[in-house]
Amino acid sequence: MKPAKRDSPSQAGRPTVAIAHDYLTQRGGAERVVLAMLRAFPDASIHTTLFDPGETFPEFADVDVRTSWANRIGFLRRNHRLALPVLPFAASAKRIDADVLLASSSGWAHGFRTTGRKVVYCYTPPRWLYQGNRYLGDHPDRLTRTVLRLMRPFLVRWDRRAARSANSYVTISSVVQDRVLEAYGTSSVVVPAPWPNTVRSAPTPVAEIEQWLNGQPYELCVSRLLPYKNVDVIVGAYASEPQRRLVVVGRGPEESRLRAAAGENVRFVQSISDGELAWLYRGANALVAMSYEDFGLTPLEAASFGKPSVVLRWGGFVETMIEDVTAVFVEEPTAEGVRRGLRSLDVRAWDSERIKEHADRYGEDVFIEQIRKIVMAQLSE
Repeated sequence: MKPAKRDSPSQAGRPTVAIAHDYLTQRGGAERVVLAMLRAFPDASIHTTLFDPGETFPEFADVDVRTSWANRIGFLRRNHRLALPVLPFAASAKRIDADVLLASSSGWAHGFRTTGRKVVYCYTPPRWLYQGNRYLGDHPDRLTRTVLRLMRPFLVRWDRRAARSANSYVTISSVVQDRVLEAYGTSSVVVPAPWPNTVRSAPTPVAEIEQWLNGQPYELCVSRLLPYKNVDVIVGAYASEPQRRLVVVGRGPEESRLRAAAGENVRFVQSISDGELAWLYRGANALVAMSYEDFGLTPLEAASFGKPSVVLRWGGFVETMIEDVTAVFVEEPTAEGVRRGLRSLDVRAWDSERIKEHADRYGEDVFIEQIRKIVMAQLSE
């Protein structure tokens, strides 16, 4: 495995595109979008504050990844949420030599400096600044609460100054488009994220889950285990549905609490390959997602396999899902709401081919074409 590199000058006389991302220390939808950006611009280097190859997607191990000074502190690489006090300084210290910097950001990458023009692909303005209660949950730990209270005025000023440094803003959904306008006074265009290419992976059984299921049907939840993802209400719904089975794919600070609350009909897995995830999608009845999502990739990923979803009627899900065609909508993120959604799922006939056709509207080729046009337009400015 090659080490992450520091910045180096771009080649003179050749237009260059660089990609930036907040931190590469986890496996999430945003990191998958960065991989799609890399396929759009295969010669691009990737710039980030923190990089832990063992905790993010393996494809990044063979990419030219260049890190900030903060990456030298191993504790921060392993605990990126605790790195919050230093990340604005780490981001601001990076100067990236490129004709266009494409910044994949929900917090820090839009603050990287560049010698050229900057396009920000925004998942949301930082949740911990503008949606703190929802992002942190009702009972954030005392240290997090104290740090955010003390640093918030500085972070808001830093965040808005970083936003003003962009030449163009692109948002993942119209929900985020409105949020960017409110937070920064900045207009943007919407380019939906692509669903991942998991459907193209050869399915590989997850041995422990295959043995546990023993041929029984199941639903799937694919999510980071954070408070605003509301995985707890999904787990709670299955507590009174012992005849159903649920597989939860993901990791995060809520994991211990969720495992303690789960019944024998719920299993957790993490750090699985795309082939193993493809196997889980292929075998599932449906995906269940109750998170407050600005976009929400996982229902589209499920749709690429022809699978319906049970989703919260909120945010990006409302934009990307079609009621009674690709998904059942739940009005409130409660256990009872999930149970009602599952009952509705059971009584409907689902057309898998129609679901796949809908997913194709959000394919990676569509995303690549759109993002290339936006970046190329900056090169002609």
